[in-house]
Amino acid sequence: MMRSLFSGVAGLRTHQTRMDVIGNNIANVNTVGYKASSMVFADLMSQTTQKASGPNAANGTGGTNARQIGLGVKSGAININITGQGSAQSTGNPFDIMIEGDNFFVVNNGTENKFTRDGSFYVDAAGNLAMTSTGYNVMGWQVDPETMDIRQDTVSALRIMSTANLTYPPEATTQANMGGILDKNDKDSTSSNGKVVNLQFFDALGYSYTAKFSFKKSDKTNKNEDSYSLELVGIQDAYGNEVPGVTKEMFGKNGIQDKTGKVSFDATNYSWNGTTLRDNVTNKDIVDLAALFAAAGNDLENRAATLTVNGDATATVQDGLDAIAKAYGYEGSTEEFLALRRTIEDTSTTPPGEVTLSMVELLRNLSTKGAASTDNDILPTFTNAQPDDDTSFETSGRSFTGVTITFNSNNGDFLGINGQQTTSTSVLKVSDLGGNFSDITIDFSELSEPDNKGTSTASATSGDLKGLGAGRRLGKMIGVSIQQNGMIYASYDNGMTKLLGQIATASFPNASGLEKQGDNMYAATLNSGEFDGIGVDITASGGKMSTGQLEMSNVDLSSEFTEMITTQRGFQANSRIITVSDTLLEELTNLKR
Repeated sequence: MMRSLFSGVAGLRTHQTRMDVIGNNIANVNTVGYKASSMVFADLMSQTTQKASGPNAANGTGGTNARQIGLGVKSGAININITGQGSAQSTGNPFDIMIEGDNFFVVNNGTENKFTRDGSFYVDAAGNLAMTSTGYNVMGWQVDPETMDIRQDTVSALRIMSTANLTYPPEATTQANMGGILDKNDKDSTSSNGKVVNLQFFDALGYSYTAKFSFKKSDKTNKNEDSYSLELVGIQDAYGNEVPGVTKEMFGKNGIQDKTGKVSFDATNYSWNGTTLRDNVTNKDIVDLAALFAAAGNDLENRAATLTVNGDATATVQDGLDAIAKAYGYEGSTEEFLALRRTIEDTSTTPPGEVTLSMVELLRNLSTKGAASTDNDILPTFTNAQPDDDTSFETSGRSFTGVTITFNSNNGDFLGINGQQTTSTSVLKVSDLGGNFSDITIDFSELSEPDNKGTSTASATSGDLKGLGAGRRLGKMIGVSIQQNGMIYASYDNGMTKLLGQIATASFPNASGLEKQGDNMYAATLNSGEFDGIGVDITASGGKMSTGQLEMSNVDLSSEFTEMITTQRGFQANSRIITVSDTLLEELTNLKR
């Protein structure tokens, strides 16, 4: 009877332990990453009253089994369903991460690494990725500063919001490309200003600039080829101010383009009196060519020199040239006027021949020899030149500084640059401006000349055809994303992304052998296997990380309540063993009465 009493007590204790396990499971039904436990019973021990005996062949008797009386029950094992995946709970927080698979996050409390399935993270004041519940740092791999790839060595804290990561450095533009259609019937490409194309680029400090180019179509074709001049018009900063020091020579070289046209001198409002342009309406001098070339130089290189124009002694050479261009119908297009060329008959040769001169050469000739007051034509003063009958004359071409782009006039395909069909690039030498500028190589191979109903679509884009060398301004971090493999990327408002690190995970041969440490933490034990300090990529074992989600407890309430019922019944039955045994003992003590 005493044995049954002890068996009942052992049963009560063991079922109470089981109830403790069930109660803990139910209490943690909403704990992030919690893994349910279950208890396995084992008999305690048995008292052997008779050993087993074998059969006796001599007397023909059989063997007997051992006679054993059990002495109760004990807790055989408490197992953790650590590989059971908990359901996903969406949070919308990009730093909430759920592991799908058998791996664990590695976190550090400052002295040692611990392991958890709780992926509720945030970025602390130091910029470290940390647990919201404990503040432990999330461990991972850093980026190799030379290769910019993940270096999988000993895990360390992931400081994703460091000062260096908050911005993305600027970069100067070194490559660009022009593409689209140059329609030969586009009126812009045959106008005095041409088809204007803008290219935005950056210097090494991330300042933005715009280079303006102009396409102008040649009037003649050569060997089934169409050609265009492409010139640098100017460069402006982000505020629309012209960048000082910009010259046309920064893009290409001097060339001559076939361009026919007609120039008419406004003889009604203007006249030449020797070397002086006069206003016929006010009867006042406007500008003197001799004084203009004396101030500007032989090739008009000093445009900012002081010159008297329209009686204003503080005017400049540029003002004087603008006034002359206006008299010849080129108001607002002075440079185009000066680039014009004219072929004339020179009677000084034997036999007489033709000579082509630029407008600057003709103006310079006029400035030294003067013009008859009765003849408004600019040309008769040229030595032995054949004079004209009126004040209008035909032009045969134009001088320009830039490059020549050619197309196959039969199919519109791009052919080459400056007559070289193997060349498709040219360099804009903005490094001539000094400072933080870098030369830009521009690719024209994507240009074409098909019919587009008179509309050109040519445009310029920074970067080569693969987008490389586009340059960029300084970028500010606008977001952080975590990939399924745990790699953390930052995105910046200049369009760039940067790899900040990778969340490492731990994998154990026997994950159920981990020891619970509280706060959703586990520690490695001898039976779980040791952590090597490096960790593994979660995708190596087929797992992944899902952001914006947390893994919930894998406790099955229906199973727990069922276990609770059987535990309650077992506890009740064992309590009856004690009460019945007590009744038997009471009967035994009553025998003395």
